[in-house]
Amino acid sequence: MKDYVIITDSSCDLTPALAVETQIEVIPLQLTMEGKEYKNYLDGREIDSKAFYAKLREGVTASTSAVNPDVFSEAFKKILNEGKDILYLGFSSGLSSTFHASTIAAEDIMQAYPDSKIYCVDTLAASLGQGLLVYLAAKKKKDGATIEEVRDFVVENKLHLCHWFTVDDLNHLKRGGRVSATTALVGTMLNIKPILHVDDEGHLINVGKVRGRKASIESMVTHMKESAINPSEQTVFISHGDCEEDALTLKKMVEKEFSPKRIEMNTIGPVIGAHSGPGTLAIFFLGDKR
Repeated sequence: MKDYVIITDSSCDLTPALAVETQIEVIPLQLTMEGKEYKNYLDGREIDSKAFYAKLREGVTASTSAVNPDVFSEAFKKILNEGKDILYLGFSSGLSSTFHASTIAAEDIMQAYPDSKIYCVDTLAASLGQGLLVYLAAKKKKDGATIEEVRDFVVENKLHLCHWFTVDDLNHLKRGGRVSATTALVGTMLNIKPILHVDDEGHLINVGKVRGRKASIESMVTHMKESAINPSEQTVFISHGDCEEDALTLKKMVEKEFSPKRIEMNTIGPVIGAHSGPGTLAIFFLGDKR
């Protein structure tokens, strides 16, 4: 069987250690802050997550832009020239044009590599939701699955990848057009916390609201209880926008309620964090539906 490489992009928010463990390649996406462009490497070599969130709290804004297909072409050609095939698992097309750029690159270069394979799969996922799919795909590869078997596994399971989010600051959702200015103002005054998830089309959807941070964390555990498939057998991922204490609280609640095999935590990277803001908290697991 010809060797292949699983590639993703840095919106997966995996830790550098998990990227090494899973033997994946990660393409850094880009953001702009205070007029300077940064590549979002998982190890934070160009922009550290702590420093990034500190600036957001000071009122500095950050923005992201569409990825040039040439970024993917360069990464793909490097692997193809090593005689390996490619399975790219990309950031949700419902939130970004990143995946579309990957397909343009793949179509453009495949004529020059007629004996090679490039499969691009839209995960319809974000942050460590995308990261969890990549992690599970890498486990299948390690167990000896072919590139087509891993591709099909991701396609079959991506709509079972549950994302549940809450945010501490409604103003970031207001800037992203997720809530109105009035909702943000009233919600902030009344300590209202939205409950959000990523739907079957890969869009971030506001599905409810509770009063107070504790209630919002408890709500995520409730959603997991309602839909998780064999949670004690699962690996669960938790990501946070520089609010590690809340993430640890959520982790302890999940451990007590479900005793999953493994829980991994990481900070939400700057590419996602530019839109979600400080205080975002999210949990990811497999369920009977999103």
